[in-house]
Amino acid sequence: ELIVPENFAMVEPGVYRSSFPRSKNIPFLKTIGLKSVVSLVPEEYPAKMVEFYEQNGISLLCHGLEGNKWPFKGIDEFDLHKTIESILNPINRPLLIHCNKGKHRTGTVIGCLRKIRGWSLTCIFQEYLFYASPKTRLEDQRMIEMFELPSENSSNSLDDGVEYSPIPSEQLLDSQQASFS
Repeated sequence: ELIVPENFAMVEPGVYRSSFPRSKNIPFLKTIGLKSVVSLVPEEYPAKMVEFYEQNGISLLCHGLEGNKWPFKGIDEFDLHKTIESILNPINRPLLIHCNKGKHRTGTVIGCLRKIRGWSLTCIFQEYLFYASPKTRLEDQRMIEMFELPSENSSNSLDDGVEYSPIPSEQLLDSQQASFS
């Protein structure tokens, strides 16, 4: 039986998102041919999942990001940039990005990736709200809005082996509304 992790979706070719994968998700994970898993949680990783990754040649890239929980803690900008670099590196693909529930930290990272790809903030925030609702965080949305790559990486023609073009906002909104209805 194939059980998909919660909040699982394809973000772009070779990039997936989800909640924390569990052992019950292993048969499904085998079907998508992962090379890497980008973990956004700072906690220790479960031994059963580490063993599965090792046995299947999947690299575990740990980027333990703290969640944006103002005023107590927030995602470190340097760590966020390092995480985005791992995602953009074609050697790591196909990859799965996850935090605990696949909502806030994952949503922030995906939102920043979408911004690099030229998506409008309206579409980025619509996607963030879809996954994070009903408990959205304004701090996540602010981080996405203010996110910029360092100047040496700032062009939209990133050398990650895949060509991208921004999707017109109206087209994306229409297709998302149709699929989410």
